[in-house]
Amino acid sequence: MNLDAIKFDEKGLVPAIIQDIETKQVLMMAYMNAESLAKTVETGLTCFYSRSRQCLWTKGESSGNIQRVKEIRYDCDGDTLLIQVEQVGAACHEGTYSCFSRKLGETERDMEQVFDPKKVYGDDSPAMILNELYSTIMSRKNNPTEGSYTCYLFEKGQDKILKKVGEESAETIIASKNMSESEILYEMADLWYHCMVLLAFHGIEPMKLLGELKGRRK
Repeated sequence: MNLDAIKFDEKGLVPAIIQDIETKQVLMMAYMNAESLAKTVETGLTCFYSRSRQCLWTKGESSGNIQRVKEIRYDCDGDTLLIQVEQVGAACHEGTYSCFSRKLGETERDMEQVFDPKKVYGDDSPAMILNELYSTIMSRKNNPTEGSYTCYLFEKGQDKILKKVGEESAETIIASKNMSESEILYEMADLWYHCMVLLAFHGIEPMKLLGELKGRRK
């Protein structure tokens, strides 16, 4: 592949602006070197160069939110790329469709309205189910409802929540030892629910947990 038209900087990098080919919405900006650009052309999926890790990374390799390349353009100076893609899922690691979802002067409450998981992931995806569950748990936490088990847990406090996480962990272990798929699914669903309650107790959103997991991936 002839890259003579592209002017890489002194570090061998060139900024790449990623744009939705249908809506023309700008999704993100990252850097490419000659190797990642060549791999992008070869595979048809965006591949970038991480300046912090000093390695190549393919968008969506862990999250599944890949970008299918439709067209690659460069500007009049040859020092910036414009890559038009078909985006699968969210482009931003925070869960928004675009990394450019913030506006100067807007509040955190405004930002809460930006991310609609249903539009990004679909009704039955794991991300959608977890986000809906967390939203329901937070609603019970902030607006107690009589007879709600979730409200009961928050009313009893941290020790009760931790006790239930421990109990459900033990029951999940027993289900696994019993080699019973139905028991494992039932007990692990209970465990996940109580773990989500624990996250809500601390005000930690599921996306932060997913970000922690992603950060551990080498």
